[in-house]
Amino acid sequence: MQNPIIDLKGGTILITGAGQGVGRSVALKAAVNGAGNVVVNDFVLERAEAVAEEVRAAGCSAMALQADVSDHHSVREMFDQVRKEVGGVDVLVNNAGNSGTSDVYALRAVPFWEQDASHWQPFLGVNLFGVLHTCREAIPDMRDRGAGRIVNVISDAGRVGDVTLEVYSGAKAGVAGFTRAIARAVGRFGITANCVSLAVMKTPTLEKKLADPEVYKKMMASYILRRPGEPEDAANMILMLGSDASAWVTGQTYPVNGGFSLAL
Repeated sequence: MQNPIIDLKGGTILITGAGQGVGRSVALKAAVNGAGNVVVNDFVLERAEAVAEEVRAAGCSAMALQADVSDHHSVREMFDQVRKEVGGVDVLVNNAGNSGTSDVYALRAVPFWEQDASHWQPFLGVNLFGVLHTCREAIPDMRDRGAGRIVNVISDAGRVGDVTLEVYSGAKAGVAGFTRAIARAVGRFGITANCVSLAVMKTPTLEKKLADPEVYKKMMASYILRRPGEPEDAANMILMLGSDASAWVTGQTYPVNGGFSLAL
């Protein structure tokens, strides 16, 4: 459904990690809010292709591109393909992220000072370096056009800290600091850069955990609104920051978290 305050004005929006969840919601909402082209990136090509097909069904042009955002060469190839087919990116949404290794819940039980340093790379590679890689490729085109929007999705773990995910928290906090710095660096080119900070979002894995009423009650007790976030909750804020509705907003971090943590 068209949002009356969001208009992407025919621009090209690239969303990383858009094969599911929040990224998918951003892609679908962009399709009906004025995007000219939606570039759906995911580490798994089949997921990206499925979402791109949904975008086309909504009446918008779409590209599905596989790239590992933790690999700068892979990111550069993706941006080269976008430039070749539709020109540069007008709106970059860095949504790709992870909580580390596949055995992250086992790792949570290990104190930071007992962890093997090799376990930290998945946190840093996607959550921090992934943002650096995509911004490095997107900014020159935005600078040349004299306009651009960068929206980096972080976590409240980066704002308040998670005692069981210290390196993940550090990576997300690093993105917030980078965003403030890059906003200062590129503002003179008409480019804005902001963060959206999320708390617990509804995912298939989470829904299984929350099927237990006691688990649900305990987890949601920390949330003023007493529910997990829906992908659409995040997508609305992300696209507002990606549009001219927020043309004079930059270097900021906006929590979309149901009141898990508060900001002045």
